[in-house]
Amino acid sequence: MREFHPFEPIIFEDSKILILGTFPSFDSFKNGFYYGHKQNQFWKLLANVFDENEPKRVDEKISFLKRYKIALWDMVKECNRKNSLDSSLKNIEINDIEDLIKRYQNIKRLYFTGRKAQILFERNFSYLKIKRFYLPSPSPAYRKMSFDEKLKIYKKLIKS
Repeated sequence: MREFHPFEPIIFEDSKILILGTFPSFDSFKNGFYYGHKQNQFWKLLANVFDENEPKRVDEKISFLKRYKIALWDMVKECNRKNSLDSSLKNIEINDIEDLIKRYQNIKRLYFTGRKAQILFERNFSYLKIKRFYLPSPSPAYRKMSFDEKLKIYKKLIKS
């Protein structure tokens, strides 16, 4: 079945960094916002990076992103898939990341919350002159690192 990305990018005129995932999980679709799986560590990781309480409601998450000049979007505009794993994404159409970066020129760094997002970016936009960094996946399916190991990397890269 063909699925279309359900969310607009979360971005502000003064956003300095753009965090790119791959495509929302089924739970994110159901819960109506980015990184919506209850076991996904994304919001907890970001909250710990900035020594804040984890935002729970959508409005709190948007306020959090605005406060720290963070934009969110995903690489995939539409695709076919069987489950929420990046490996199941097929017949992928990419979002126009280049246009977004051109429209929001304060964005100086990109972060990818998974290898698939990074690979898709490099395959389609490697020519863009912007700093980019890989963040370990906050997905509950990614168990190669503990939360504390992920947090150390998130702090080092995002706060630098």
